[in-house]
Amino acid sequence: MTGMPLLSLAIWIPILGGLLVLATGSDRNAGSARMMSLAVAITGFAVTLPLFAQFDASTSAMQFQEFGAWIPRFNINYHLGVDGISMLFIVLNAFITIMVVLAGWQVIQEKVAQYMAAFLIMSGLMNGIFSALDGVLFYVFFEASLIPLYLVIGIWGGPNRVYAAIKFFLFTLAGSLLMLVALLYLFIESGGSFSILDWHKLPLGMTPQTLVFWAFLIAFAVKVPMWPVHTWLPDAHVEAPTGGSVVLAAIALKLGAYGFLRFSLPIVPDASQAMAPLVIALSLIAVVYIGLVALVQTDMKKLVAYSSIAHMGFVTLGFFMFNTLGIEGALVQMISHGFVSAAMFLCIGVLYDRVHSREIADYGGVVKTMPKFAAFFMLFAMANAGLPGTSGFVGEFMVVLGAVEYNFWVAFFAATTLILGAAYTLWMYKRVVFGKVANHHVAELEDINTREFAFLGILALCVLAMGLYPFPFTEVMHASVSELLRHVAVSKL
Repeated sequence: MTGMPLLSLAIWIPILGGLLVLATGSDRNAGSARMMSLAVAITGFAVTLPLFAQFDASTSAMQFQEFGAWIPRFNINYHLGVDGISMLFIVLNAFITIMVVLAGWQVIQEKVAQYMAAFLIMSGLMNGIFSALDGVLFYVFFEASLIPLYLVIGIWGGPNRVYAAIKFFLFTLAGSLLMLVALLYLFIESGGSFSILDWHKLPLGMTPQTLVFWAFLIAFAVKVPMWPVHTWLPDAHVEAPTGGSVVLAAIALKLGAYGFLRFSLPIVPDASQAMAPLVIALSLIAVVYIGLVALVQTDMKKLVAYSSIAHMGFVTLGFFMFNTLGIEGALVQMISHGFVSAAMFLCIGVLYDRVHSREIADYGGVVKTMPKFAAFFMLFAMANAGLPGTSGFVGEFMVVLGAVEYNFWVAFFAATTLILGAAYTLWMYKRVVFGKVANHHVAELEDINTREFAFLGILALCVLAMGLYPFPFTEVMHASVSELLRHVAVSKL
């Protein structure tokens, strides 16, 4: 294993690179800002590849650990490390950052340096969340990641961008304040340690476990977002620029789900099992009810936003069934959703850049003027609906199998996502792409250019590769998931 501080590089290259891009200043240097941003994003992705290549999938232990005293007086440390649960998200995050830079290459014409810098800094902060093993370090990265996304929505968003940005910020901030209280309680109970790994060994009673669980549940449920604290997400997606929607869906929503696996299940395992029926019920409501809500949407972005809520409901469902298929399926679903949701929002962005409308009724017959785009859009729509052979099928199928093992009726309602997902996705695709050319705007459309073909093509390869050969993904996480389930089972005994 390399002696290089790969995790620190994955965090600080995007952050420091973003600050350098920010220093290019005015839009007279927009070309330089774009090139520099792409170089930083590619470099940031390159340093994450050794994490995957050199990762030892046979052990559940934390790997690539880095440790340094940060605030010794309070025993707060700069402690980083990854296991099979967190490593893939760092690679995914760095990869999506490249897609976002390419997507905004021509679309963003004002405050280019600031736009690109916001995404680079956000990428580094999110890598910090996925690799932090100190509670305070995690919280700092967790809260700091709100700022760039808030600015992206509030500055480059749509007509109601300020409302959407403030709603997003207040919802997520309010939830995470309860998490801070829980972290301070765990610090006291552990005898003055902020180490997350130490917290995993705390022998807490059922009452404190329950209180800590609720604090974590509210914080992470808002971030996922789970029903009924999901209302900020459609507004944020509709108003955000394309890049903001891509990062929000592909990475930011994963932070809450990741928090359940790093905090809730291992730290308060007994309370997690006791509260599992509640979380499963909320997850099934998200899968079924939100799927029905998606069916009646007239705005493409809002439809895919509700689709994301339903898919993330599948993730939380998988976590709280406490079996290997459920948790591994949920993790695979998270990675797949990163690819598919990014691709769906990028496709909507391609249309919006040309027609300046996201209303489904304003389209029709797009395949006749944009055949290459229609082919890509079809693949991603099928993946969103869970078609076998695409990445969207693998995670959903594993979770449904895990649900069958847990309870037949849970599996029955969970499986409705395959029907509802196909219904709302294909209904949207049919109305947008097929039929007669609806108006002169569609008749004048030009097919995707080389840059658009590149990022859609790369995502298409990822969706197909993961769908046809998911073994590398499931193999990486298997040991860590098995150890987590063993830890929860031992605690219950």
